Amino acid sequence: MDQRVDDRTPAETANLGSPDRMRAFVVLAMTIGALFVCFLLALPFLAALTWALALAILCVPSHRWTESKVKSPSLAALISVCWIGMVVVMPAIWISARLMTEAAAGAVLIKEKIASGEWRAIFESRAVLTTLVPWIEELDLPAAIGGAASWTATKAAAFIRGWILQLVTILLTFYLLFYFLRDRRLVVGWLHEVSPLSTADTGRLFTRIVDTVQATLYGTFAVAVIQGALGGLMFWWLGLPAPLVWGLVMGVLAIVPVLGAFIVWVPVAIFLVLEGHWASALLLTAWGTLVIGAIDNFLYPVLVGDRLKLHTVPSFIAIIGGIIVFGPPGLLLGPVAVATAIVLLEVWRIPVTNPSH
Repeated sequence: MDQRVDDRTPAETANLGSPDRMRAFVVLAMTIGALFVCFLLALPFLAALTWALALAILCVPSHRWTESKVKSPSLAALISVCWIGMVVVMPAIWISARLMTEAAAGAVLIKEKIASGEWRAIFESRAVLTTLVPWIEELDLPAAIGGAASWTATKAAAFIRGWILQLVTILLTFYLLFYFLRDRRLVVGWLHEVSPLSTADTGRLFTRIVDTVQATLYGTFAVAVIQGALGGLMFWWLGLPAPLVWGLVMGVLAIVPVLGAFIVWVPVAIFLVLEGHWASALLLTAWGTLVIGAIDNFLYPVLVGDRLKLHTVPSFIAIIGGIIVFGPPGLLLGPVAVATAIVLLEVWRIPVTNPSH
């Protein structure tokens, strides 16, 4: 073995690797720039990519069963996409149709009550509200309703464009889901190859992301079930029609980040006021605000944070902040970003080693 002593100075030794370090910095800068451009390219498809990935993570166990029965990977992925679409899209279509029908009927009912002056009798029957009648008359409610109708008509084109965009997003989601299911092993293998982390750290990161997605979606579903059950229970207690159906509708709406159960109970409370049932309207409003609404803000971070082993505060910030920054996809992207950051910080920790080794 060559035992010659290296007589180079520390400065000369450091300068020896300068070209390599410069090359590493250039490659790092190019990589960051390329990833940023890729992010900009993927930004218009962020919602579709997020929901497709989430559905793929949730449905992989059932898709494995389909793959065991169907030899063709493409056919197995197509079958999985079809049944997932039936489970996700059909209830959404039914809920949307029901809400549109009830909204149209409710608009006609409100217009008739205002046009007939029935609201005056309801308000004058309550001494506390009698003083509001002149003020409401000055508002010219029929004209206000007509103005609202005109505003709705002018916004109809924008609503249709938005609806078409949502439809395109849904179709793109299931298009991406097909490839996520069919080629998931290739994608995971490629990510392991390009990851700068060790194999163990990369596997831990992927496991944490999967756990985060599952915890977030399962937590959302659990809270939605509770909100729908509480809403349906109050409808039943007040003697309102179809409490089971409206409980189901409120539960489904509670899953959507930008919507919620209030879309159902707020119009119902208004109808109860127009019918003169003030006590029922106040009880429904208090129940919806203090109970149903509070569950979404407090129970959800607790459920998700417990599964992710996070405190309630960072869980709340991850979820609500994610929605504020990214919109509806932030429901998943916020917790995933926090979970990823935690794993990466754990990777940077310097382990304590025994000096004698």
